[in-house]
Amino acid sequence: MCGIVGYVGANADDRALEVVMDALARLEYRGYDSAGVAVVTREGVASDKRAGKLENLRAALEARPLPHSSTGIGHTRWATHGGPTDTNAHPHRGGDADKLALIHNGIIENFHTLKRELQAQGVQFDSETDTEVAAKLVGAQFDATGDLTQALLNTVNKLEGAFTLLAIHADQPGVVVGARRNSPLVVGLGEGENFLGSDVAAFIGYTRRALELGQDQIVTITADTHSVIGFDGLPAQGKHFEVTWDAAAAEKGGYTTYMEKEIHEQPHAVADTLLGRTDETGALVLDELRISEEQLRGVDKITVVACGTAAYAGMVAKYAIEHWARIPVEVALAHEFRYADPVLDEGTLVVSISQSGETMDTLMAVRHAREMGALTVAICNTHGSSIPRESDAVLYTHAGPEIAVASTKAFLAQITAAYLLGLYLAQLRGGSAAQDAHEVMRELATMPSKIDDLLGRMDRVAEIANFMADTRSVLFLGRHVGYPVAMEGALKLKELAYIHAEGFAAGELKHGPIALIDAGQPVFVVVPSPDAPHALHQKVVSNIQEIRARGARTLVIAHDGDDEVTAYASEVIRIPTCPPLLAPLLAVVPLQVFALELSRAKGLDVDQPRNLAKSVTVE
Repeated sequence: MCGIVGYVGANADDRALEVVMDALARLEYRGYDSAGVAVVTREGVASDKRAGKLENLRAALEARPLPHSSTGIGHTRWATHGGPTDTNAHPHRGGDADKLALIHNGIIENFHTLKRELQAQGVQFDSETDTEVAAKLVGAQFDATGDLTQALLNTVNKLEGAFTLLAIHADQPGVVVGARRNSPLVVGLGEGENFLGSDVAAFIGYTRRALELGQDQIVTITADTHSVIGFDGLPAQGKHFEVTWDAAAAEKGGYTTYMEKEIHEQPHAVADTLLGRTDETGALVLDELRISEEQLRGVDKITVVACGTAAYAGMVAKYAIEHWARIPVEVALAHEFRYADPVLDEGTLVVSISQSGETMDTLMAVRHAREMGALTVAICNTHGSSIPRESDAVLYTHAGPEIAVASTKAFLAQITAAYLLGLYLAQLRGGSAAQDAHEVMRELATMPSKIDDLLGRMDRVAEIANFMADTRSVLFLGRHVGYPVAMEGALKLKELAYIHAEGFAAGELKHGPIALIDAGQPVFVVVPSPDAPHALHQKVVSNIQEIRARGARTLVIAHDGDDEVTAYASEVIRIPTCPPLLAPLLAVVPLQVFALELSRAKGLDVDQPRNLAKSVTVE
C-alpha cells in the first residue's frame, strides 16, 4: 500500500513535477486517501499535499503551481496512522527550517516511543502519522552530518517495522535517497535521469532498465549515478533486470475501467502463464523452480499460504495437487500461519501465493517456514519482489500489470500456475500420474480460447446486475473446486459493491445457512460438471431445488449441455464444458463480471473501492 516515487533529472530539464505526477497516476491504485509532492528549488523545498484522490492535488497544483525543478518525490497514501487529511498526507518535513521532505510506505512500529523522545527534546509535530517521526529524525541527522545518505543511514536502524523511506533536502539538490526494509522499492535507470518507485509502473513510461534492491538497503540517485549500501553502511549490490511490458500495458486500452480491461485480458494471462512450460516431448519443464527434483520427490506435505483472493486460488490448488500428485495439502491464511505453531520440516513444501510479491503477511509466513527448515516456492506475478526473492524457488505468473484493486486476471493466472506445480509434482512421481499430467496439459491449452468464448456471453450477466442494483445481500454456493469460486464471487461483491455477500460450501446448506433463505433472496450456485466424481453434480442440483422451494432466486452457473438444472433455475449462466478440476478458470468469470456491473450500476468506483489498497505491505 502507498505509492512512492522519486526522480532526479538533468538540471536543464526541470520536469521533475511532470514526471512525479505522471508516476503517481500510475501508482494511485496503491493508495488514494491522499497525495502529495515535493520538489527541490533554488529557494528550498516546495511542496503541496491534499486529502482525497490524486485529482485533488492536480487541481491544487494547477491553481498554484510549484516552481520548476529537476528533483522531486511524490506519494499516494493508504491511511494507517492518522486519518486521510491534508495534514496527515505526505510529504512530511523535518530539519532546520523544514529543509527536508520525506515520504514513507509501511508502518514504523516503535514510532510512539520515538515520538515521545523527540517531544521531550522540544520537537513539535503537526500530524498524527508515524512518518513525521521519521522526517524529524532524518532532518536532525542531516543537520548533524550534512549528508542525506548518512542521515538516512543513521536513522533506519532506530526504526522497527516495515518501511520504505524517500527523502530530499534543500541543501543537497539533485539527490534523492531511499531506504527499504520489508517494503518494496525499485530503481529505474534512465539516460541523464534516474527514478525510484514502489514498483516499476512508476517509471515504465521512461525506461525499462531497473535495479532490484535487497532487504535493508539504502540507494542514492542523481541524474547520472546510483549507489547502494546496506544498513550496516557497507557497499552493496542490487540486481539489474529488464521490464518486459510497456506503458501501454498499464493503460485502459479503450475500456472504461482497468478492471473491465483486466477481465478481458484473462485469456492472455492464462495462455502466457502456460507458455514455454513443456519441452518437445510434452513433458513439463519449470525452469524457475530452483529446487532439485530429488528434494521435490521427498516432499510429503504441502502447505499453501496466502491471503484474500490468493487464498482461494490456494484452495483450488489443494484439490488439484492432491488429486494429481497424491500429496496431502493444507491451505493456511498467511496472517494466521505462524501463530498457529505449524508443524514443518524438510519434507514440507510451503507454497506462497501473492500477486505483488510484497504482501507482508505472506512474506512473514515464508520467512517463518524457512526458519523451520521447510522448502518454499512462491507463485507470484511481480519479478524481483520480496517473496520470490526470499523463497527457495519461484513460479512466475505472466498476467502483466494488474492495476484494479480487486484481483481478476491474477487469480486465474495463480490457479494456472498452481495447476502447473501440481502437474509437475505428479510428473516427478511417474507412473499413471505422469500420463495424467500430459493429458491435463492438453486440456489446459484449450482453456484460454474457452475463457475468450465465455467473455462473449456476458451481456445477460450485465443485465442481471443492472436489475439487481438495489440488492442488499447475495449468497454463493459451490462444492469441491466450486466452493473457493463461490467465496471468491462473494469477495468480489463485497469489495466492489459494498453489500453483504457470503460464499458457502453447498453441503453445509442444511447445517445452518439455509436459514438465510427467504423469498427473493438471490443465490448464485456454481454447479459441478456432470462428469464430476462422487455424484457431486446431482447433490448440487438437489441444493438448488431446496433453496428454490424456499423462495430463493437461483442464479445457476452450469456447463453447456447441462439441462438438468434448467427446471430449478431462475437464470442459467452457461460456461463451456471442461474437466471438473479446471472449471474454476471459467466459473469465476461471470461472478467477476456480475460484481463489476453491479458496482457500476450503483455508481461506485470500480478500480479503487473504498478502504482497500492493491498491495497490503503491512501486517
